[in-house]
Amino acid sequence: MTLDEYASLDAVALSECVRRGDVRAAELAEFACRSAQLLNPHLNAIIELYPERLESPETPESGQPFGGVPFFLKDLSITESGRLHECGSELLKGNVAKSDSELVRKFKAAGLNILGRTTTPEFGWSASTECRLTGITRNPWDPKRSAGGSSGGSAAAVAAGIVPAAHGSDGSGSIRNPAGWCGLVGLKTSRGRISAAPAVGMPPGGRPVSFVLTRSVRDSAAMLDAVHGNIDGDPFRVAPPSRPYLAEMQHQPGRLRIAHTCKPWNGAPVSESVLQAFGETIGLLRELGHELTEVSPPIDWDAVVGSVLATGAAGIAHRVEWAAKALNRKPSPENLQNTTWVTYQHGKSLSAALLLDAIDYLDKVSRSIGAFLSEYAVLLTPTSTTEAPLHGTHHADQEGITTRQWSDIIHREDCFLLLANITGQPAISLPLHISANGLPIGMQFVGRMGDETTLFQLSAQLEALSPWQARRPGLHVANAASIGTS
Repeated sequence: MTLDEYASLDAVALSECVRRGDVRAAELAEFACRSAQLLNPHLNAIIELYPERLESPETPESGQPFGGVPFFLKDLSITESGRLHECGSELLKGNVAKSDSELVRKFKAAGLNILGRTTTPEFGWSASTECRLTGITRNPWDPKRSAGGSSGGSAAAVAAGIVPAAHGSDGSGSIRNPAGWCGLVGLKTSRGRISAAPAVGMPPGGRPVSFVLTRSVRDSAAMLDAVHGNIDGDPFRVAPPSRPYLAEMQHQPGRLRIAHTCKPWNGAPVSESVLQAFGETIGLLRELGHELTEVSPPIDWDAVVGSVLATGAAGIAHRVEWAAKALNRKPSPENLQNTTWVTYQHGKSLSAALLLDAIDYLDKVSRSIGAFLSEYAVLLTPTSTTEAPLHGTHHADQEGITTRQWSDIIHREDCFLLLANITGQPAISLPLHISANGLPIGMQFVGRMGDETTLFQLSAQLEALSPWQARRPGLHVANAASIGTS
């Protein structure tokens, strides 16, 4: 196997190569290491590589679906015992995790070789992976542009071919946003589909979930087969699938009723490239025989964002206080970025009654959207209102900004994504299009609660009709020899 062949295969294919004996896990780790050494100086996507897992990876066991496949963890949301867990923050610099999260345990049980950590903005509080601790993570399609956030490091590493899949987390679009801007498949699973144990149970609003970013639909399906399920005490549960998701991809979804809108609920303008791509997506869906209806669920954006901000600021305050206590440090503008600092202050000022009011309002929104989707199997929107923006568009260390102003910046381009976090419904971003200037454009499909199956079946149809895996960004393993290391 050559480096180029390695980077062209998805995780399912690589694991099959290992099972057949075509390649050893140690060779895959070496390919990932070489790719990281060549490309990470240009991307700044990987914070740390684990030498022992590069040199002596564990021997894959029989039955592991991803035995020996290289993988990265985002430095947020889940932890691996004995490894640094800094969440993009100087407040947590040097913090070492004391236990494996349940999802990490399942990643390991699936045979994934966790080789290191990827970048994230401070506490995930940005739509772009730019922070004081680790710097700017660059988009492989155009290094002047954002890789998205808060899973931008994982997205950049996967898009560049360094690994076939990587962990991400999504509290208001943080898997789907970088998937859209980096040309990847990004699924936010249903609330309760994957256990968040042990450290995270029910954060304010119940919005965050963890999963992966991939280059193929089948990788996302096979990954979910490997890691879904709950443990006793989990606050959220959904019914398990009747069949493996990988098997469900082989079945047609039938003629679906699909609602669609490209009118942002925050009133932001939509770029011409995104509008054109949206129209082409509707054409693909009609070609597949689905029924399309232009209709939008009723959203009071100002009220929604106000309530999300209350719960989000409370969450930031909770995380900052936990970090300060864990490391015996005092939170300050010296160890927190300006936007995190003002949000921390805002979160501490909120009353319990106001927080409960916000949660109550978001619960009402969730029920109204649930009723809306009882009429439709899927809601289609763009993933973002525009292609990946230039660095600095989301400047998390700017002074004199209020928490609400920063929240509006975070949700400006990805206003379509927040809804599924509020409701807990599954939603997937697919890299269906490329703009005239060569940038990926993602399309989002939101499903009914607990119905990842329909999303996988529809995604498989679209992937077959408009395949994207042959597309490669300029900063890619295949071009590594010409890129150099300077």
